[in-house]
Amino acid sequence: MEEQLPTPLTYKPTVLLVDDEESILNSLRRLLRGQPYNVLLATSGAQALEILAQQPIDLVMSDARMPNMDGATLLAYVHLHYPHTTRIMLTGYADPSAIIKAINEGQIHRYISKPWHDEELLLTLRQSLAYQHSERERVRLVQETRDQNEQLKQLNATLEKHVASRTAELQQTADMLDLAYEELKHSYVTGTEVFSLLANLRLPPAKQTNRQIIELVRVYCKRHGLDEGSSRDLTMAAALYNIGKLSWTDSMMTAPADLLHHNDRERYRGYPKQSESLLMTLDPMKDAARLILHHQERWDGNGFPDRLKGEAIPFGSRLLKLAVDFIELQRGLILERQMNSDEALVYIRSYAGRLYDPEMVEDFIQVCAAYLSDVSLADPLVKVLTTREVAAGMILARNLNADNGMLLLNAGKVLNGALVEKLIAFEAMEGAKYSIFVKEPEALSDAILEAGEVSR
Repeated sequence: MEEQLPTPLTYKPTVLLVDDEESILNSLRRLLRGQPYNVLLATSGAQALEILAQQPIDLVMSDARMPNMDGATLLAYVHLHYPHTTRIMLTGYADPSAIIKAINEGQIHRYISKPWHDEELLLTLRQSLAYQHSERERVRLVQETRDQNEQLKQLNATLEKHVASRTAELQQTADMLDLAYEELKHSYVTGTEVFSLLANLRLPPAKQTNRQIIELVRVYCKRHGLDEGSSRDLTMAAALYNIGKLSWTDSMMTAPADLLHHNDRERYRGYPKQSESLLMTLDPMKDAARLILHHQERWDGNGFPDRLKGEAIPFGSRLLKLAVDFIELQRGLILERQMNSDEALVYIRSYAGRLYDPEMVEDFIQVCAAYLSDVSLADPLVKVLTTREVAAGMILARNLNADNGMLLLNAGKVLNGALVEKLIAFEAMEGAKYSIFVKEPEALSDAILEAGEVSR
């Protein structure tokens, strides 16, 4: 007979008491009188099995020593055929073999010695049934989530072709959500990351930031050996730092912060506080929420919302600002022009001591170089020059693009006087200001010679 689980609606748990001594059963029944349970009695293992076959039982508490069928055998049968029924052994004898059998074969939840203490027994029942109820609720929520995900997949299949790429992203997120519930059902870290991916679907792929910020923060935490709690809070903060922006219009969400008009700029300055307010009701998120609240503070005290200055800004908030600005500069969410990774780091370095903790900036650049293959700024042989500082013979360390994204020169190009003059003229014509990443020939030759000496 297939076991039937109770519905999650409010109900009185059913407790089955099994003992061959009626006086014991009567004592237990009197003890449980007034408790919110349906109490059933059985004087033998066989009678208990008949009751179990007739109706759902939430908890079985059986005496260890009974004729014909002892308690361990009964509870082992219950475990095999009614695994969701909680099992407790009641024993008045120091019988290790019976207890071992009950634990190994019946996988009992607890065992209680006779004579029992009334309050201890009542507490054990309450705790056992409370745990059982929470486990059933967890299973129900997991199934409900799977059902909702399945409905979401079906809805995705009906979308128009022009949103097919967005549908694929949402399907991937739904699959990630299934895996997250299977592996870490109660993990706030996993939950916040999944939610951040869902929230990111309001943005076009080229403007999405959270995944890159999460990974960058993780690399920093691992490189610096931050403790598990700090790493967890920073990861959750990175995942949900912009949750307060979800009420914005689509145009405001994708606009560079530097170009926002007065009213929108005030709303922009309020998003860290809005993000913190949304998360503060969740106790495990309180520390992460505080990091989010202060991640737009500035080292010189001119940030928001509280104009904190220097080391009064939490360390995690200072790190989060570095990571957020590094990624958002590349997405065009701070300035109108989208920067490459090296340009973003040059910008950050130029504002060390004003926007950013000066002692963290160079270290952050090294972390970015370890995380991203396209960062050349951490190379001591690479220099960042203006067009008027560049000299003939220098070698481009990375591609040079115009502000509109057009490729001007490829990495590895050896500059000559004519090219330098053309760059200066083009820069003046465009009203731009280029950062040129170069290696000098002598430095490059020295590096090659040093590498050769090491190999020998």
